[in-house]
Formats: sequence, C-alpha cells, structure tokens
Amino acid sequence: MDDPAALDQVFNVIMRRMVETGQAPHYTELARELALSMEDARKALHALFESGIPGWLFPSTSLITSFAPFNNLPTQYKITVDGHQKWFGQ
Repeated sequence: MDDPAALDQVFNVIMRRMVETGQAPHYTELARELALSMEDARKALHALFESGIPGWLFPSTSLITSFAPFNNLPTQYKITVDGHQKWFGQ
C-alpha cells in the first residue's frame, strides 16, 4: 500500500483510538473501521510503520507498541488529562 491518502486514514484511526481509549487498535479493528479485509488492514498497518512514522510494532508481530507521542505498553511516563490517566508516553 503506497497510497498516501490510505495511509493517512490508517494513521487517523490509530491516533483517534489512542486519544479516546489510551489503547492502540488491533489490525482487525482497523479492518472493520476502514472497510478492509483483515489481511489488507494488516498490510496497511505494516506499510504505515515502514513509511517512517515515529513508532514501532512489537518485533515479529502486527501489534502496535509505540505510536508517537503515545506508547501502548506502560512506561514510567504516565500522561494524565482532566484527572484521567489512561495514556503512557514514549
């Protein structure tokens, strides 16, 4: 997937989910939200990270570990907004 507009959509869904819930979506959730097959969503996820965005997938998986400025795994950098701590920073 080399279409910048499609990669922008994937980025938008991931960022929106991170902001709303504090958790990164799985590629099966991306598939549902973007009306893609699961395999196409998985490929789109990998293409997004291969494009050079500041973030990474857990090694040898399709699981989002870090998506700047957020981290999907707990870190010592807790982010609290309006008294709610549901995010971790990179």
